[in-house]
Amino acid sequence: MEWNFQTAEELAAALRAGEVTSVELTDEAIARIERDDKAINAICVPDFDRARAAARGADQARARGEDRTLLGVPVTVKESYNIAGLPTTWGMPMHRDFVPAEDAVQVSRLRAAGAVVLGKTNVPLGLQDLQSFNEIYGTTNNPWDHARTSGGSSGGSAAALAAGFGALSIGSDIGGSLRTPASFCGVYAHKPTLGLVANRGMVPPTTPALPTDLDLAVVGPMARTARDLTLLLDVMAGPDPLTLGVAHDLKLPLARHQRLSDFRVLVLDEHPFLPTGSAVRAGVNRVADALVDGGARVERHTPLLPDLAEAATLYMQLLFSGSGARLPVEAYEQLRTRAAGLSADDQSLGAARLRGIVFSHRDWIEADNRRELHRHGWRQLFAEFDAVVCPISPTPAYPHDHNPDLLERRLDIDGVEYPYLDQLVWAGLATMPGLPATAIPTGLSSEGLPVGVQLVGPMFEDRTPLRLAELLEQRIGGFQAPK
Repeated sequence: MEWNFQTAEELAAALRAGEVTSVELTDEAIARIERDDKAINAICVPDFDRARAAARGADQARARGEDRTLLGVPVTVKESYNIAGLPTTWGMPMHRDFVPAEDAVQVSRLRAAGAVVLGKTNVPLGLQDLQSFNEIYGTTNNPWDHARTSGGSSGGSAAALAAGFGALSIGSDIGGSLRTPASFCGVYAHKPTLGLVANRGMVPPTTPALPTDLDLAVVGPMARTARDLTLLLDVMAGPDPLTLGVAHDLKLPLARHQRLSDFRVLVLDEHPFLPTGSAVRAGVNRVADALVDGGARVERHTPLLPDLAEAATLYMQLLFSGSGARLPVEAYEQLRTRAAGLSADDQSLGAARLRGIVFSHRDWIEADNRRELHRHGWRQLFAEFDAVVCPISPTPAYPHDHNPDLLERRLDIDGVEYPYLDQLVWAGLATMPGLPATAIPTGLSSEGLPVGVQLVGPMFEDRTPLRLAELLEQRIGGFQAPK
């Protein structure tokens, strides 16, 4: 039997039933990687010897009567997570030899659940791109079309899942880095509520692995089915044992509904700053039609929706404000001079990014206060709706573009070019207020490329969009293996 495209849930059941061993699953996964990954380049740091040893250990544990959630299931891990004994570079050539001494907390949780780690997956330089390429490990290609990007920054993980390299992966997201690669490669991902999943050890090379609270950024699960997302989120979720975990236990609320007919859903496909391409609009409509056919209450407009233009501006300012603190003084002063020269009438997203980079602390506090107003607006909206369906990216995967200046790159939306970084607006809809968002595949475009959308839910009610994802998977289908 071909096991590589089976779900984690199916693999765990087969392992429990004695239909297969972890050694067999691991050897089959490694053989597939060695056969197919030369063309895709998803697994940038293989760890096959230790994976085989872990698989033998998993089989021995099962023979002793042990049973853990992922015992013996092969998985991959984004390169940016620390794994003891393997390099963590974030694609930065200066750090190609950095090897951390201990695992990130999420790698520890994977191992505690019994998972077999096959290796690490490729990322862009510094995790700062929606494509995955760097000078150390090269370019990760989209399994559906090798001339196109797999997305970023968790592009290696998404490509690995689409290619059958392990049943699960873990990634991170601040600018759609879980959701965009999932959309481009036709798999599932979940951006958890901000603060739900501990991130210690997912840090730049040489940075101390401390339990810090990052603004906007989260870590989360990736899979080939919605049910597997929930399975892996349950392994990952919970506070850091060094901080909030000292006093807090996690108890996520149940999904609001179990039947599609009980859901109240707002569907969006228009943004004030950027058009939605025809392929993505068709994907949104496929989901909307499935909701209506399933008896859900679907609306296209509501006065409760927070202002999307202000939300996008706030997101860009908050996102880029973190960059200024790390810039050399001379470069920072040059940008501050440029920002001061902007016209007050310039309310473009490019202007928002530039102003954000040179934010003062006072500026940031003001923006953070406005964010809280948006969060409250979302609370009011989710009193009337259970989820929001909207794009992740305005287009399917696009051709590789390695121009080192992201400001010079352009995004083609149905034949019209737009600034490359403006595509972040849909990812920011959930990221800025810290909402959970589940990326689901909706089928293929006319060019044969995967198209995904996101299901955005109420804060800390992650099980609600995840359950909706399961129900939609049953109606519109889910993952398809690349031909």
